[in-house]
Amino acid sequence: MITVNPYLYFNGNCEEAFDFYKSVFKCEFNYIGRYKDVPQTSGGLFADQDQLIMHVSLPISSNTTLMGADSTALFNQPVSTSNFSLSISTDNKEEAETLFQSLSEDREIKLPMNETFWGSYYGIVTDKFGINWKISFELE
Repeated sequence: MITVNPYLYFNGNCEEAFDFYKSVFKCEFNYIGRYKDVPQTSGGLFADQDQLIMHVSLPISSNTTLMGADSTALFNQPVSTSNFSLSISTDNKEEAETLFQSLSEDREIKLPMNETFWGSYYGIVTDKFGINWKISFELE
């Protein structure tokens, strides 16, 4: 089975973002590592960034792991959140509402949760880290 797991890059606030996502999805990290954890042979490459997150994985369902890192100058990884959205489908309407409310706390609601003409309970929000989320539950 093929799975797709989103990998998010941040500008130094990956740990803060993933602590937030951990509370939203009510789950625990599989792994969290910092650039200081890189073996000594390569560790010098990240000397000024040793407290930043090298990799974090957060299983948010049995099939999906949210992953991320802080971008570093070494990889020249641009950080942009304007060209994608994470789409989350839930098992019930209450779960969709709870996730939406948690992600939208003090943030920009693009489309409030509501029933759509295509048969979903659906909403769009941009969270406090600039990540776009589409939350849905398929109505019967």
